[in-house]
Amino acid sequence: MSYQAYKTAQNTTESASQTEYRLLAQVTNALMTAKDKEYSGVQLVEALDWNRRVWSVFAADCGAKGNQLPHQLRANIISLSIWVSKHSSKVMRKQAKLDDLININRTIMEGLADQAKLQAKANAGASAPTSINSTL
Repeated sequence: MSYQAYKTAQNTTESASQTEYRLLAQVTNALMTAKDKEYSGVQLVEALDWNRRVWSVFAADCGAKGNQLPHQLRANIISLSIWVSKHSSKVMRKQAKLDDLININRTIMEGLADQAKLQAKANAGASAPTSINSTL
């Protein structure tokens, strides 16, 4: 299977929350690697910048017209994005540790995983026949 075919299949089978979870898992893994290998300089900045860009996209999406998340949740995500940006700068200046960024990402990933489970349950219930007669 070609790379493009794989990407197309992935995009059609993955929900938005699953995509967000996968992205956060990848960037969190990069942060954890930076911490475990005690990266500094360019390698650390690249991991921090990737995480900051992910959070900036989340904030921009929450500020966009038509976003259907509850207002308070959108405001909280925007606030977290601002905090991530400020904390990342502190980490670069060695005034803070990566642990808080990793923990924030993990917490959001847990919420996304819970949301995906609820969506899967709802989808399974919606596709199940309501009675035996409806399948005949």
